[in-house]
Amino acid sequence: MYSFKNDYSEGAHPRILNALVESNFVQEDGYGEDQFTQKAIELLKEKIGTDVDIHLLSGGTQTNLTALSAFLRPHEAAIAAGTGHILTHETGAIEATGHKVISVEAENGKLKPEYLQAVIEEHTDEHMVKPKLVYISNSTEIGSIYKKSELTALRDFCNEHNLILFMDGARLGSALCSEENDLKLSDLPELVDAFYIGGTKNGALIGEALVICRDSLKEDFRFHLKQKGALLAKGRLLGIQFLELFRDNLFFDLALNANKMAKMLRDELGKANFTFLTHSPSNQIFPILPNKLIAELQGKYSFHIWQKVDPENSAIRLVTSWATKEEHVTAFIEDMKKLVL
Repeated sequence: MYSFKNDYSEGAHPRILNALVESNFVQEDGYGEDQFTQKAIELLKEKIGTDVDIHLLSGGTQTNLTALSAFLRPHEAAIAAGTGHILTHETGAIEATGHKVISVEAENGKLKPEYLQAVIEEHTDEHMVKPKLVYISNSTEIGSIYKKSELTALRDFCNEHNLILFMDGARLGSALCSEENDLKLSDLPELVDAFYIGGTKNGALIGEALVICRDSLKEDFRFHLKQKGALLAKGRLLGIQFLELFRDNLFFDLALNANKMAKMLRDELGKANFTFLTHSPSNQIFPILPNKLIAELQGKYSFHIWQKVDPENSAIRLVTSWATKEEHVTAFIEDMKKLVL
């Protein structure tokens, strides 16, 4: 049984494991004050190319709830697409910190200024929560990516309405390495107020690097980390991993592999005349298959049945990872073709 369920089924890239073992008996300060974390932060700042604050956290949900609760005042709310992770897959973590998430129906999982305008017009006074933060994901929860022009339009709208623009980057590596992408990592500080670089889904054991770009959001953030249980005593575990991922091109090489394997699946499913639920040029694809074929494939492969399309067909989600090998993809394609014939 081979899994296409997610991009964190495997452990970590061997280089990361080796780096953890080799540094195991080196004594270091805790809570991110160790040499590895400090070097990783400086390295990331070089890659990003501007004056930002960087904090390493263990996971995406923890990063989202810590950042958003720190950035928002008690009466302020976040806006997210109906497919947004903070809305659908974080067990109300943001709401648990006292902040409403306003849901917006969005084409292909991406927010646009016109969607935000409608929210602003609906929330007019102190009897409602105040929309303050715009939450987006890149790549999105349904595999789409934001182009530079789309982010620029959101940036301009947020500037006009004094909104914070926050990017969930759990799969940022896949987005930046997509064949359709026109963004660079160094573009992001000019376009968003804060974002994070996802390690968990791109070769690390655990770890996300939160990048705070807007000065007004930086103050006292380590207090928020500690209060939310995000300031790890053995912060070195995160620092070592990001230092290894970014000391050369490993982070992007791993994302490229995930995208390449997804493209192989996408191309072959297209050749077999199957359509897709969404346009997803990243490492998640959503082919629409007959229910009978899905049941047969589940005998050898695990994946999520994403959405029922009609009585005979459903969309499934196939996710490739940094560790997916071409042989796994080829086997899936060959089995699919045998069952279709």
